[in-house]
Amino acid sequence: MSWQPCPDPVPGDADSVDKIDSIIVPRMRDIGGFEVGRVLPAAGHGMVGPFIFFDQMGPAEFLLHEGIDVRPHPHINLATVTYLFEGEITHRDSLGHEQVIRPGDVNWMTAGRGIVHSERSGEQVRQTAGARLFGLQTWVAMPAAAEESEPAFVHTEKSDLPVLEDRGVRARLVVGSAWGKNSPVATLSDTLYVDARILPGGELPFDAAHEERAVYVVDGQVNVDGCEFSAGRLLLVRPGASLCVRNSSEQSARVILIGGETMDGPRHIWWNFVSSRADRIEQARADWAAGRFDSVPGDAEEFTPLPPSAGKPRVIPPR
Repeated sequence: MSWQPCPDPVPGDADSVDKIDSIIVPRMRDIGGFEVGRVLPAAGHGMVGPFIFFDQMGPAEFLLHEGIDVRPHPHINLATVTYLFEGEITHRDSLGHEQVIRPGDVNWMTAGRGIVHSERSGEQVRQTAGARLFGLQTWVAMPAAAEESEPAFVHTEKSDLPVLEDRGVRARLVVGSAWGKNSPVATLSDTLYVDARILPGGELPFDAAHEERAVYVVDGQVNVDGCEFSAGRLLLVRPGASLCVRNSSEQSARVILIGGETMDGPRHIWWNFVSSRADRIEQARADWAAGRFDSVPGDAEEFTPLPPSAGKPRVIPPR
């Protein structure tokens, strides 16, 4: 395949300046030796298309017999998307699925009216000194009319995802459509998710085919609109602007492109719950506290309790 060449920014041209609306830097926190960077939600910013939550997990290296243990916890009215660069995680859910997630695979879990899942390191990982884990977990808001759909889980192998190579770039189309290719991962609204490795001198065009877009720099350094951006930056792209992500450094860089159509209204988010209705959040709180969610087969001995303080759900507007 081949994409159109990236034009250079033109001084004084309105379409060549201010292509990046704003920049979000992750808020880092340590959860027992495992570092997580919370990118979205962020103060003063709405969703990016349907993406309402964006976490970077690691990179982390575990001691012998260690790993991650995210105990069973609930979700409603959203879809979780787990995507790894290194390592592996064992997913289990209340529908009875058990799936090992490995780099490049896509785990798309639709919570719908309610689902419970856990994410843990397997025994083989725990028996390996220096085992690493690095990846992303994002949450996708569901259209209001589909929020109470039946929960579901779909795992897509890395080998089933389209790969596009040109001009020093190798891009994997995780979700959505781009450059004439389509991912097999089904979505409920226009959604874009691309994992791209850019070699020194490479350039990746990012046009305005999707209503809302952002670029996350995973590692290395890239040049966008004449400015250099290092790892750990989410660049919110101005609506309607076409741009080029270049690598003018001597090391390869990795970026994630996300986007999609504007959501059909604001969403309420609290703990692991997302909904277009605040009262639905309250109902989910009560249901989890009363044990009305289904348990996870093979992982039913533990659970994650509700946070000690209820508080009010945060309202996240469309961008």
